[in-house]
Amino acid sequence: MAQKGKILLSVTGFDPAIWRTALEKAAPDRAIVEEPSGPNDPGIDYAVVWKQRPGVLNGLPNLKAIFSIGAGVDHIFAEGDMPDVPIVRIVADDLTERMSEYVVWQVLDHHRKGMLYRDQQARKVWNESKMQPAARDVTVGILGYGNLGRDAGRKLRALGFKVIGWSRTAKTGEAIDTFAGDNGLNQFLALADIVVCLLPLTPATHGILAAPFFARMKARGPLGAPILINAGRGGLQNEADILAALESRKLGAVSLDVFESEPLPGDSPLWTHPRVTITPHAAAASMPEALIPPMVEQMDAHDRGEPLKNLVDRDAGY
Repeated sequence: MAQKGKILLSVTGFDPAIWRTALEKAAPDRAIVEEPSGPNDPGIDYAVVWKQRPGVLNGLPNLKAIFSIGAGVDHIFAEGDMPDVPIVRIVADDLTERMSEYVVWQVLDHHRKGMLYRDQQARKVWNESKMQPAARDVTVGILGYGNLGRDAGRKLRALGFKVIGWSRTAKTGEAIDTFAGDNGLNQFLALADIVVCLLPLTPATHGILAAPFFARMKARGPLGAPILINAGRGGLQNEADILAALESRKLGAVSLDVFESEPLPGDSPLWTHPRVTITPHAAAASMPEALIPPMVEQMDAHDRGEPLKNLVDRDAGY
């Protein structure tokens, strides 16, 4: 078997060993390395990264593309000075399905008063809520209507919810009502009883989930005050503003999977707030055995002259 160019694996924040094992299994004809052989290693063709070591991608003369382990790519751009090569974001059925599971779980939990009944259970209170709307009377707005949002929306519609979507640029030919741009965001927020945020983190979206955003949300609806679910990026949200909006009832409740600082500090009041659900950045855990094979298939196809798929728009940041 002819040896192909090397793959550089550079990940921080978790054990790279499972990713290396998956790469070695999927690409037996490529050497997998975690460090270049010198500052200008000519043998590295591709890089697979998550919060890569600073500077590790610079000075690789034959680097053809960078692959992100996660759905987001803000961790790549965080370095600033990046090689001028294509960046590929991962699009995989496994990741999409896991995110949809999380979104459906959280939407249903808020819709069916999970917080109320868990509190009643802890206090041994038997009291059926008489204010349970039907799914058809609840509008779920998906903020960031891309591949992940489209799949989650389809599954929510199958349960009877009305679903709307918002994206930076206009979508056409969708099965739901979609909105775009700042004017479209006003229309979107005026309709949504539950807002599910799946936005990428870019300079334009940093801190978007803050007081001005909450002030534009629908004041009242079938669930009372609006609900926020953020499974996008922690940098999208202002946690002090979220707490203030909960106290003023601009927000009825929130589910947060991502945070400004991770792990969430132990002294954060979010931990103990009665209307906050916290999960530890677990909405769509990246599974090496599911995500690595499609990356390697793209590398092999690219070496044959085929174009790369799911490319990141550097100007847009995702």
